[in-house]
Amino acid sequence: MSLILPQGALPNDALGQLFSEARTYAYWQDKPVEDETLRNLYELMKFAPTSVNCSPLRIKFLRTDDAKAKLDPALSEGNRHKVHAAPVTAILAYDRGFHRHLPELFPHADAKSWFVGDEPYREETAFRNSSLQGGYFILAARALGLDAGPLSGFDNDMVDGLFFAEGDPDYRSNFLCNLGYGDSSKLYPRSPRLAFDQVCEFL
Repeated sequence: MSLILPQGALPNDALGQLFSEARTYAYWQDKPVEDETLRNLYELMKFAPTSVNCSPLRIKFLRTDDAKAKLDPALSEGNRHKVHAAPVTAILAYDRGFHRHLPELFPHADAKSWFVGDEPYREETAFRNSSLQGGYFILAARALGLDAGPLSGFDNDMVDGLFFAEGDPDYRSNFLCNLGYGDSSKLYPRSPRLAFDQVCEFL
């Protein structure tokens, strides 16, 4: 897809890598993802906008067979082969205690006090903003030449019990995302998307 672009826009090939040519992968090349690439992914993703800079996303990168085997009981049957084939599976979670960091992250106001004692508000804020960060996570991966395979189809409570119950009890899993270099030979044709006029309205 080639767009007529305004001044200052990224070129079409960059937009293709991030959006129109990028795909969701279930099959992967036998090619590792370096630690430095995952660090760079975070360094890009962390600039996603969040409410009062609350930055609630927390990530566990599962690299080893043992870590993925630990995840197995929580996965739907159809997702197990996707996880084991991927070089990396990230658990993207949110910290319901994110407000503890607000004096550092948002020093302009006493934002921490807005969330103290209001657990539903913290939950809503953490979920929404970690989802926003998760979108940036996928774009950052693509920008670095990785492919992504985001997943639902797992038992959140079981994942939380397996990976967060002891050291990180305030963490709650949001979604999973496989990372690596996708095998494009096994892709289905791209599914259609809704047209602008089906989705958008000028007021």
